[in-house]
Amino acid sequence: MHVNAGFEEGGADRQEATTVLLVDDQPLIAMVVGKMLSVDSSIAFHACANASEALATACKVHPTVILQDLVMPGADGLDLVRAYRSTPQTRNVPIIVLSSNDEPIMKKSAFAIGANDYLVKLPEPIELVARIRYHSRSYMALIQRDNAYRALRLSEQQLLESNQELRRLTNSDGLTGLSNRRFFDEYMAQEWKASLENQSPLSLLMIDVDCFKNYNDRLGHLAGDDALRRVASAIRETPCAPPAVAARFGGEEFALVLPSLSAADAEAVAQKLRADIEALALPHPASDGGPCLTVSIGVATTTAMSGSAPDRLIQTADARLYEAKSAGRNRVVGGGQQPGALPQGGARSKPAIQSGT
Repeated sequence: MHVNAGFEEGGADRQEATTVLLVDDQPLIAMVVGKMLSVDSSIAFHACANASEALATACKVHPTVILQDLVMPGADGLDLVRAYRSTPQTRNVPIIVLSSNDEPIMKKSAFAIGANDYLVKLPEPIELVARIRYHSRSYMALIQRDNAYRALRLSEQQLLESNQELRRLTNSDGLTGLSNRRFFDEYMAQEWKASLENQSPLSLLMIDVDCFKNYNDRLGHLAGDDALRRVASAIRETPCAPPAVAARFGGEEFALVLPSLSAADAEAVAQKLRADIEALALPHPASDGGPCLTVSIGVATTTAMSGSAPDRLIQTADARLYEAKSAGRNRVVGGGQQPGALPQGGARSKPAIQSGT
């Protein structure tokens, strides 16, 4: 038996309404309760006479209040209350026990297992409707609070993801997907501070594509952009201990920051990277050093000291990159770890190599 229609918990179009499910094996009780509630058109009424179907019916009609009889053929009403409370769909639905038993011990048992209210059959219509409205409103408020909380959490998660994506775009080079110069500078300052605090080594690879201007002039800028992306991918995939950071330093020059890596290990990483890029076998018809595109790499390692700055490490790695270029390109030049102070000799007056060399 039912009057009006129920609605699902949490539905997008859910209105402020009340849905009552009566679980009672007596048809007369269902008829009388239904008549009591019919005075309010906002109350949808459902009745279930079979205890074995009570839970399934509750999950189907989504009541905002359950009226539960305690004595039914083949079932204990208290067991049904326990079943409602252990089922996710009905766990929080208010339960009003509707019983002919007025003994305090029975009321105590009902409340102990999760009943919200207790009425002796049959209550006055005005009292029944008032209690149903009260419990239904409390339940709806709970649902609205939970829905608002979920919406807030979803909004916060979406905002977090948007901010992370914005930060990624802000810190990324548009062509290669590596970190950009801005992030490189921030990361170097961070790792320089860590090196100073922990007295741990900090290594830097400065990497430059050989004869890149000639490559662009001969094959065009689109081919040049693709070559830079291929080189960047090789740098990104270079096996080295995290938290290494690869960045596009500018033009065809890249940097690879290797915190806590010794000079010997940093040079080994550089040699592996140089060989990997040569193995790409990208044709370079305008190269002075061979038929394929290659890179030159300068390696510097130091341990930060008080009053020093990461600029010295960059200058040293850049100077060694220039040495690699001058020595014939497609090679790595390192110099071992310099504890605290970096060498002055060999540094260039320019902060970076000439484009395309």
